Formats: sequence, C-alpha cells, structure tokens
Amino acid sequence: QVQLVESGGGLVQPGGSLRLSCAASGSIFSYSTMGWYRQGPGKERELVADITSGGSTNYADFVKGRFTISRDGARSTLYLQMNSLKPEDTAVYYCNGRRGFTYWGQGTQVTVSS
Repeated sequence: QVQLVESGGGLVQPGGSLRLSCAASGSIFSYSTMGWYRQGPGKERELVADITSGGSTNYADFVKGRFTISRDGARSTLYLQMNSLKPEDTAVYYCNGRRGFTYWGQGTQVTVSS
C-alpha cells in the first residue's frame, strides 16, 4: 500500500532553518508529481512547492528564494529545505504524491516563534 511519512518538523526561531523529509513507499519516480502543502491556523491547505518525475519544480510566491524542494531516488525520499523562516510559515506541512490517485502523509508541525 502507498504510504507517505513526513518528519523533520519542530520549533525554530525566525530566520532559522529546517529540513523536512517525506519517506515514500516504492520509487518516488513512480509519482507523476510530488509536493509539499501546508495548513496554518484558521487557513486552508495551500501548495508550497512541487516537483514532477522529470524534475521540474514549482514554488508558491511566498517561499521563492527561501525554500527548496528536492528528492533522493535511492532513498525514496522527498525533501523541503526551509531557510529564512518567518512566523507566517507556522503550519502543519503535508507531503503529497500523485500517481493516478492523490496520496497524503499525516503531516508534521512547523512552528516559527521567538
């Protein structure tokens, strides 16, 4: 069965960095698209960044220049490197994968606060 498991969230000060990981069942290249979404308090879930099996990337405007999405095929893992974090980045971050159906991880909490 398909499983996506996020890790790497936590508490960080403004301006700090975190790297999120998403361990995927099977080859990550079997997914047409993989991505990261987030949902802040009282907000709808929104796209942060995604990447196609061919390596094309897409970023939300509010993270361009700060976040980087990448993958490791050998480890079947998707990453999100987050730098220059802001309090507005506080949210639950979810891993997403598409290959006929859409799959979601359970989410990992990121809190940016002094």
